[in-house]
Amino acid sequence: MKVLSDIDVSGKRVFVRADLDVPSEQLTLRCTQGHLFEPEPQSRRPELAERVTIDPSTSLRAGSSQLAESIRLKSLKPTVDYLLQHEASRIIIAGHIGRPSFTKVTEGKPPLYSEELSTKQLLEPLEKILERRIDFLSNFVILNDSEGSKKRDSSSSTQNDNQLVLLENLRFWPGEVENDQEFAKKLASMADIYINEAFGNCHRNHASMAALPQLFTDVEDLLESERPRSRRPEGFHPRRAVGLHLEKEVEVLGLLLDSPQRPFIAIVGGAKIETKVPAIENLARIADWVLVGGAIAREFQISNFKFQISNVVVATSEVNDKDIDQESIGKFKQIISTAKSVVWNGPMGIFEEGFEKGTMAIAKAIVDSGAYSIVGGGETTEFLSSKELISPPAGGFSFVSVGGGAMLEFLAGKKLPGLKALQ
Repeated sequence: MKVLSDIDVSGKRVFVRADLDVPSEQLTLRCTQGHLFEPEPQSRRPELAERVTIDPSTSLRAGSSQLAESIRLKSLKPTVDYLLQHEASRIIIAGHIGRPSFTKVTEGKPPLYSEELSTKQLLEPLEKILERRIDFLSNFVILNDSEGSKKRDSSSSTQNDNQLVLLENLRFWPGEVENDQEFAKKLASMADIYINEAFGNCHRNHASMAALPQLFTDVEDLLESERPRSRRPEGFHPRRAVGLHLEKEVEVLGLLLDSPQRPFIAIVGGAKIETKVPAIENLARIADWVLVGGAIAREFQISNFKFQISNVVVATSEVNDKDIDQESIGKFKQIISTAKSVVWNGPMGIFEEGFEKGTMAIAKAIVDSGAYSIVGGGETTEFLSSKELISPPAGGFSFVSVGGGAMLEFLAGKKLPGLKALQ
């Protein structure tokens, strides 16, 4: 699997599959501004499908101040900065929000369009994070047409400002979720290079994750094509790779599974029992202790499910079943205090309704332990961010994964389609 530094991006159009699926709670505030950076006159940018200007009187549901703090959005910055520093000619940022479904036909919009899930909402927060003006594409545009290239090249003063493009929610087109080859080809026509920076979606067998990267095959250097076959690989230039944060995700989680510092404690909470049992079982073979809380712990109790492995400790719940009880908190804290490395995915209670005692206690226990700590999952990181526990002085986790389900499947030992497609 190639990394970003293996790719020559100079003068190339780069498709960056980003992790834009921010928590829905962060998409409920009004956005009262448009671009942070003043756009060039429309007449000088004719190749763009749409320029975004947001009327202050409209409610486009973008809580920009919260979104600018989104861990998933911020994880994109190192890769974009690298591409800009290495003179990529165009950076197309693409991703999804939520799970769109058909409601009504909207003229001029993709089949599953809904304003509530449009990535247009992310324009302002991404501009804050990336410190660049970004253009918005509401539909597919082939960005290498000769006429458009000539017009862009005619104004060198706008070249840097014209480098970043945000594409509409990929899931507005059914071909994305269906992993449709023709849809992937349309996306591929927009770029020369593919970069995956969406670890949180790597477990999905979707077009932009699986079919698309496979279309970016290595290009042979024609000047070196006459070399003996044994030396031919030197003449091939890769066109797909992982982004900087995704590279770190694979490295950190891989080391955790292969050679963790011990005692190694794994903590799994939240709901979705069907996705978490495989991770718990695989972690139990590797970790010294696996601590299980949240809604899945209650489900285990109701079903009388028993793990056959003695190092799995399942919490008991408060009488309202919305948080783990004090006895479990005490037991978990004692085990965590011995840890040298910790991985955590999923809250201990329904903190959205105010039942946060268990989650808060576990978070503080991990920080106080001084262990090497990895945390992931949208709900967990959302809670920690709201309590300012991600970073010092109040908190401090060694690594924050942008993956929820993807992180669990990786920890379960499964092959993720988004990573497999890059091999």
